[in-house]
This record gives sequence, C-alpha cells and structure tokens, in this order.
Amino acid sequence: MIPNSPATPAPALYPLIEDTRHLTTLLDVIRWAASRMDEHQVFLGHGTTQYWDEAVWLVLDSLRLPLNLDSAHWQAKLTPGELTAVLGLVRRRCLEHIPTAYLLNRAWFMGEPYYVDERVLIPRSPFAALIAERFSPWFTAEKPPESLLDIGTGSGCLALALAAHFPAAWVVASDISFDALSVAARNVQDFQQDERVHLMQSDLLDDLVDDSGQPLIFDLIISNPPYVDPDEAGDLPREYHFEPALGLYAEQRGMALVERMLDTAGSHLSPQGRLFVEVGNGKRLIDESFPHHKLTWLTEADGLVSLDAAIFTIDRATLGHWRG
Repeated sequence: MIPNSPATPAPALYPLIEDTRHLTTLLDVIRWAASRMDEHQVFLGHGTTQYWDEAVWLVLDSLRLPLNLDSAHWQAKLTPGELTAVLGLVRRRCLEHIPTAYLLNRAWFMGEPYYVDERVLIPRSPFAALIAERFSPWFTAEKPPESLLDIGTGSGCLALALAAHFPAAWVVASDISFDALSVAARNVQDFQQDERVHLMQSDLLDDLVDDSGQPLIFDLIISNPPYVDPDEAGDLPREYHFEPALGLYAEQRGMALVERMLDTAGSHLSPQGRLFVEVGNGKRLIDESFPHHKLTWLTEADGLVSLDAAIFTIDRATLGHWRG
C-alpha cells in the first residue's frame, strides 16, 4: 500500500523560540534562522546542504531579494512587517518541518525559479548535469535529439530545461496527476514556452499516442519516476511527508514503474533513441535482481555530482532484452 502524504498542519500559535527583539538586520535574521534550524534539526536535501544556505534562501527569497545579494547590503534593516513575516516562516520551517520551497512556493533548478506547492515534488534532480551538457556524448551538436519526452514531469522544470537547451526540439511533458500538470502549466506559462512544451496526461507511456492511436516517437526520453519503497516511508524525514505520495512511492520495493517503463519505452523511441531514468538507491536492487541487465549506469565521468542519485541509460535496440 502506497502511503498517503499527511495534510499540512493547521496554523497554530507558535511559541517564541527565543526573544527576537534584538534582530533588526538581514544578517541578524539569517544568523538566527541558521542557528534555529540547527537546533531543531530540520532536514536539508531539497536544495541546500548547509543550515546557513537554507537560512539565506528562506530569508532573502521571502523578501524577494536576490540570493547572491552583495554582503554590503546585509546590514539593511527589516521593517516590522517584514520581520514578523520572515520570523513566522522560520518558525514554521523549524517547528513543522515544512520544506522551504513549499513555504515560499518557489524552488530553484539550474539557476531558474519555479513555482511549486504540495502537488509536486521539489526539484532536485541530477539530470541538471546531463541537460547542461546536452546529453553528450550520446547526442552531439551536429545530431541533437529533435523530439524529447519527460515522463512524470511534476513542476515541469526538467521539460523546461530541456526546451531551453534544445531550442529546436519538440518537447512533451507528461504526468499521471492532473494536479501536477496544473503546476507544470503555470510554469510553462511563466516561462512563455506554451508553443514549445506540450503537456499530456498519461500513466507512464500508456496514453502517449497521436490522433490515429499510434505511439508518439521520441529521440530522447527522460524520467525521474517514483522509486521509493512504501515500506520505507516511516524512515524518511518529516519534510518528505509534505510531498505527494504519488510522486515518491512505487510498489515492488519501489521498482514497479521503472520495470513497466523499460518494458514499454521501446515502442516510443526512434531508431537512434535513448532512455535515461533516475532510480536513486534503486540501483542496488536492480543490480541484485537482474545481475545480467543491459542498463548502463552513469558515473562521475558522465557529469553526475552525486552517485547516490543513480541514473541509467539504454538505447532502443537493447530495450527488448534489457533484463539480460
């Protein structure tokens, strides 16, 4: 059984974490926020890896200030209204463990801001490195992919990044969730990519067909599907329980959707097409379950910064016997 994400707790009267009357400047508030996050052991992993960076993101972004604000401006004083609003967000981050991206309704991916809320996962994909390199060496500037598909698009950040890096390509972003597609549609409109990025509702590849019922064909398919074992839900930090369960968990120890994708993707790939899938800690399970599989795991040499977020690739010709 796939667990349900708990609803966001109702607003409460938050106790003062400490007397905050001495906080007046940006630097005061950022320092205080970082210390309180450390004190309350909030989980980092939705965009930052240090409490200081998380505090900078929450404070500056909530005030609509650039995250690279020159330190000369950090002595600027907050108005009473600004201070009240920012401290309220910090308290919610610390006491309720709501991810910063949901508190701000904004997440950053490849240097660009995206609208997010609890209907979609918070962007954090290692696909960024591959997109930045335009999937070299599998594709080249002379022969780039002309048709691209992002399965399980969520906020649409991957599809929009693909559109930016392959300006001549046709891009489809699909998701089973209408709620997620609503968020993606907002981002597509914000980036003024309505003519470039096409949104489709589909259960993986099942509904990606043309008007005559024939499978849509792509040169490049990428996906960051649900791959967390539902039995591991209780072990996840509280922050993850604000994200949609539909985007996190999959049956068969997390591998049900990955296997379905591998079994059906071949009919949607062009002769030169390739599939790239992120499976996180599912790499070990795949290697153990299919010791002779034909998947190619990407390495640091392929541009991955973190090997914990495992990505494999496979071409169309090999998909028919991917299990080995």
